[in-house]
Amino acid sequence: MRTYRPTTRVLTVLELLQSNGRMSGAELAARLEVDGRTLRRYIVMLEELGIPITAERGRHGGYALVAGYKLPPMIFSDDEALALSIGLLAARKLGLAEAAPAVASAQAKLERVMPPGLEKRIRAVHETVKLDLPQPNAPGNNDALASLSSAAQMRQRVYMQYASASNELTERELDPYALAYQNGSWYVLGLCHLRQDLRSFRLDRIARVSVLHRHFERPADFDALAHLNFSIATMPRAFTIRVLLRSDLKTIKEEMFEWLGVLEAGDDGVILHSQAGDLHWYARELARLPFSFEIQHPPELRAALQQCAMHLLEMAQGGTTKTVVRNLKKSVGSGKFSKQKLV
Repeated sequence: MRTYRPTTRVLTVLELLQSNGRMSGAELAARLEVDGRTLRRYIVMLEELGIPITAERGRHGGYALVAGYKLPPMIFSDDEALALSIGLLAARKLGLAEAAPAVASAQAKLERVMPPGLEKRIRAVHETVKLDLPQPNAPGNNDALASLSSAAQMRQRVYMQYASASNELTERELDPYALAYQNGSWYVLGLCHLRQDLRSFRLDRIARVSVLHRHFERPADFDALAHLNFSIATMPRAFTIRVLLRSDLKTIKEEMFEWLGVLEAGDDGVILHSQAGDLHWYARELARLPFSFEIQHPPELRAALQQCAMHLLEMAQGGTTKTVVRNLKKSVGSGKFSKQKLV
């Protein structure tokens, strides 16, 4: 069982009373997983902080905040304040328009309501913690993100103008199921009525969005990230790729980005199906895998992997490509690599 600090539990009592009104001692103790004596100690601690609480004995008694009393706008435990601070740091890196001034303003508001000791700890987080997130493709403003997230929550269809990668503008209606952030870009996923299929759209390519007065039902088991990864992996590109990975499925998933391709169990391993426009980039992705593999298609990917291998050997030996080839021929001639394959 997780161990909570007393301060966290005291603030939890306050939140429960604020949210539920009157609660019995037994109910509060059960929610906090403490005994009655400990609960009474928490109530005393709240009263010492100046929070007025009424207590009534008897079968129908319980605890409640004094009628009319409202909590200050924000009271956070140490863990809550830390979570908010880390979240604000991440917001700077998520491609949100005007993120820097918004984060600075929110941070200043948080610091104004924090005790001095906690304020110093949170400021230390902002001054010392760095997050390594991909360079984002930022939307021009936050309007699309705000409108689409609201529409997804309310299950309302939207009208959308969308620019393709070639800057071709199309108009469509979309049932937005969810939004997701992947590899530096924001996406909205849902049922596109222009294509009559599940699609994903980058928010930085949305020219206009407006909410319509038409409702929809979202599939109960919809997994936004899983669908987005599948969509990216199967997007038609110049080359169709098929690679046999000689490892178990668990290891492969731990070592490979989900959007790199679709995995299929095979007789001798796992088949990777994918699409790519740059075979040299794909060869580098394969080269970093810690297990062996066999390129089944296309032949051009084998050539790209050979070039990648030669480049790595050249850097490792500190010589030119001709020198590397000459050394390889000597090694193969001596029998050192006679049972190994470069590809």
